[in-house]
Amino acid sequence: MTFYELSVITNTGYPYYNLKLKPPPNGAKILLRFFDFTHNNSERVANLDPVSSFELNAGLVSALFEFARNIDKKIENLEFRSSKKEVLENNDWNYEGDVLITTQTEPYLLHKSVKAKMKLIYDNVIATKVPLDSALEILQNEEDTIIEILTDLEARKRIKVNENEIDRLANEFLTEMNSYGLHGICINSFDLSPITVYGNKYSLNDVDAILRNIGIFPNISPLEWIYRQSYILNEQIWVYIIKSGVGPTINGLFEPYFYLLFADPQSYLGEFPGKLTTKFNQILG
Repeated sequence: MTFYELSVITNTGYPYYNLKLKPPPNGAKILLRFFDFTHNNSERVANLDPVSSFELNAGLVSALFEFARNIDKKIENLEFRSSKKEVLENNDWNYEGDVLITTQTEPYLLHKSVKAKMKLIYDNVIATKVPLDSALEILQNEEDTIIEILTDLEARKRIKVNENEIDRLANEFLTEMNSYGLHGICINSFDLSPITVYGNKYSLNDVDAILRNIGIFPNISPLEWIYRQSYILNEQIWVYIIKSGVGPTINGLFEPYFYLLFADPQSYLGEFPGKLTTKFNQILG
């Protein structure tokens, strides 16, 4: 589970909906991500004098630290992004209400993919509730839809249907490439959430730890791969990250799988990532 909590509020602070999926792991860093679905956001311009700006900042910081203490967490970074860039990215979106969605997630998740999930939730569940301060509560089937989106239900189903064939192929690959330093294979959703891992060395919890230690992931084109250094329990490993180019499409959103390979440092896998991608894609495509 890479999503721990999701909240839907208004930009005036009305708390409409909160979903707690799972407590975050002890000691691990998590991100609280914000997604703005408010109307005419591009037209808002703040013209605060220096004193008012400082007072607003002080109130924000104080409230955040009080919030963090109440949930037994520690805030270390607060990142802001230029609103002008956001306007350019969202200029074809026309939201009618004042909805803000926040979610607590693993830090390694790809932000654009998380954002796409939030938009899917907004379009399929939240949009019909606007205005939220007079809306009916989220129904059980609507909450089920939210959970299915967050947990990649369709991507998991496709793997489950082909489970035996993928298991056989993954084990063959691990046997074939063991002497070259390959020790694990993982299939991840389009936001990098781990779905299933093959091999005896690493568990899904290990995969979380490995991905947390990589840092920033660059954009990867379909059918291409990169590799990054990581470590787990002070053991250094190499992680090959492959964008498959195949996966389910949910309400118009294409969600391609990622394939991850865990190998010894300085291992040479040659063109094996391409071979694995071709074989896996034939099953999952």
